Amino acid sequence: MQSIQVWTYIMVILTFSVYLVIAWLSRVKDTKGFYVAGGGVPPLANGLATGADWMSAASFISMAGIISFTGYTGSVYLMGWTGGYVLLALLLAPYLRKFGKFTVPDFVGDRYYSSAARIVALICAIFVSLTYVAGQMRGVGIVFSRFLGVDVNTGVLIGMAIVFFYAGLGGMKGVTWTQVAQYCVLIVAFLIPAVAISIKITGSAIPQIGFGGVISSGPDATQHLLDTLNRISVDLGFAEYTSAFGPGQKGMLDMICMTLALMVGTAGLPHVIIRFYTVPTVRAARLSAGYALLFIAILYTTAPAISAFARYNMINSLNNVAYQAAPSWFKSWEETGLLAWEDKNGDGVIQYRAGAAFKGKPEFTDKIGKYGQPLLKNAPTSNGNELYVDRDIMVLANPEIAKLPAWVIALVAAGGLAAALSTASGLLLVIASSISHDLYYRIINRQASEKQQLVLGRIMIGVAVCIAGYFGINPPGFVAQVVALAFGLAASSFFPIIVLGVFWKRTSREGAITGMICGVGFTLFYIIQTKFLGVRPWMFGISPEGIGAIGMLFNFAATILVTKITPAPPAEVQEMVESVRIPRGAGAALDH
Repeated sequence: MQSIQVWTYIMVILTFSVYLVIAWLSRVKDTKGFYVAGGGVPPLANGLATGADWMSAASFISMAGIISFTGYTGSVYLMGWTGGYVLLALLLAPYLRKFGKFTVPDFVGDRYYSSAARIVALICAIFVSLTYVAGQMRGVGIVFSRFLGVDVNTGVLIGMAIVFFYAGLGGMKGVTWTQVAQYCVLIVAFLIPAVAISIKITGSAIPQIGFGGVISSGPDATQHLLDTLNRISVDLGFAEYTSAFGPGQKGMLDMICMTLALMVGTAGLPHVIIRFYTVPTVRAARLSAGYALLFIAILYTTAPAISAFARYNMINSLNNVAYQAAPSWFKSWEETGLLAWEDKNGDGVIQYRAGAAFKGKPEFTDKIGKYGQPLLKNAPTSNGNELYVDRDIMVLANPEIAKLPAWVIALVAAGGLAAALSTASGLLLVIASSISHDLYYRIINRQASEKQQLVLGRIMIGVAVCIAGYFGINPPGFVAQVVALAFGLAASSFFPIIVLGVFWKRTSREGAITGMICGVGFTLFYIIQTKFLGVRPWMFGISPEGIGAIGMLFNFAATILVTKITPAPPAEVQEMVESVRIPRGAGAALDH
């Protein structure tokens, strides 16, 4: 335990020192450097930074955890996010780069020749970004709570202070070069334990092959890993690990809607789109998108293997084991409140079965049970499951469960922090630029100096950090679930008006404004009802994480309908749209 904590301090201090030095060396004094890194980032570096920006705490910490617990159903995050990046890179990024605008609200305001459209897009960008960044703060809190011996809330506060420092100091330039370093940290941290565990379980050094391979030792030797997981899951009362659409699992329509919402939400995420403005040419934007896809694929093809290895190891190391003989990693995570056991039958043995172990998340009293376990305030449910495991801990706990060296465990903690902080910094810049550039400079005060814009941008980063920190301390769900809500909001607000704005020159400002309000309004209403007010999903059983797909359809329908009955855009706007769609090779972005 002490060794792990010492190694964690070493890894965290070392990596954070690198990030802060980069931020200091990259500090900016003008708005172009603050918003788009001066437009001079090389494609390879931008690909690395985009990979880090894209692979948030949800990708690094939570996605594999959800797949580990839900099997095939959890792969919706994998399919949605991977497909979404391909959609963004091929369909939208090059055209948006040609517009040459700093932000999505800037694009919307100029394409739809309307300050009102700009303000609606700005509000949507802030909603999406705050929801997304809250998930990152939650991930930071989880890592710090386990490995630095502080509670989750204190961990969130530490993360808030650090991300404010380097996002506020260096702007997009500082964030970009910091993210290059963060990608290197997070991908090494993800791959080393994956390779080591794959060798231990299947004998294969390639996790993707081990995932479909045969167990090499132990009581399950010579059996296929996935077949073994199916058998174990059924024995414990769960659905088969690889089965789809069975009892207690997501329905097909919900899976389709959730995948679609994650895909098109990707294409509308402001902090990812802005990355394509940081390179000097359109050709460089295409090239950096290709690099980013390669760097993202390395992690995303490894995640299912990590999920299966973690599931197999966790069940084997805990189920039907006496609590007093439980491994040290169990006791360490128990102290964070993210893992708990209640001895329902009084035999002192951990029983892991299907069903919720407790009503809600565990809340502990100051008393200790007869086996030395913390006693709970909230009464357990009546089913036989005695074990509560927060899904967000699986990737972080996986190296401990597999008994890997302390430095590997610490490296994974540093990787989780890199993933969370890299995305959080990009999101905070979107919020800052939306308010200081799109609202203050473009609408309120056209005479504002660059110094005034920078000061306001940094103040807005501080405000956004505080709001995100609050929701990181009081999250509405698991990290990946919180992030999925952000994708739903992005899908229902930005994707339709960006697609129509690029590919249909007739789209009017009245249509765009109406579409955004209808799409995001419906999606937000449904999410609030089903997530916070206890209303059961009432639209064909679609979950709040998937409702963004329906909101997107409402947005498309409203935009097209209102466009048909309102005046066409001015001739110069239609000409601008035409010019953006005409291939111009590797030329620089248009000035207008």
